Amino acid sequence: MNQLTILLIKLVTCMIAFGLGLDLFFDATIVDIVSFSLFVTIVSYVLGDRIILPQLGRRAATVADFVLTYLSVWIFGSILLENYMQIAWGSIISAVIITAVEVFVHLFLQERVTGALPERRNAGINPSLAFGTEFGEEEDFTDLKKSDKN
Repeated sequence: MNQLTILLIKLVTCMIAFGLGLDLFFDATIVDIVSFSLFVTIVSYVLGDRIILPQLGRRAATVADFVLTYLSVWIFGSILLENYMQIAWGSIISAVIITAVEVFVHLFLQERVTGALPERRNAGINPSLAFGTEFGEEEDFTDLKKSDKN
């Protein structure tokens, strides 16, 4: 039941965001809004919530949702919509609205599905080894030249 609720929240959010971004300021049909909403909802759920969120965390999933929404409107909008300004502003407005709501969706997903927020993981860099320096024991180079000649 939680997954159906998440999908429904994402679909309603996308419908509102695309309604504001594409139809309120410009002329888009209801078919354009529904098709964009279904596409972004399904791909965002599978890619962002099922793959990226458990492995990389909320920040990476939110960035992925922003990029997905922006690029989907930009790419498919150039095919379906006639006005270049509609595509540009529609993609920015829609991506910002959907990203703002996705922050709360990701919090809901991590709290409800996993039971608690996961611990923050490092980005793969060990802080103690990040800036290690190696020092040599030789202090006097003239001693080295003398020992090489012998």
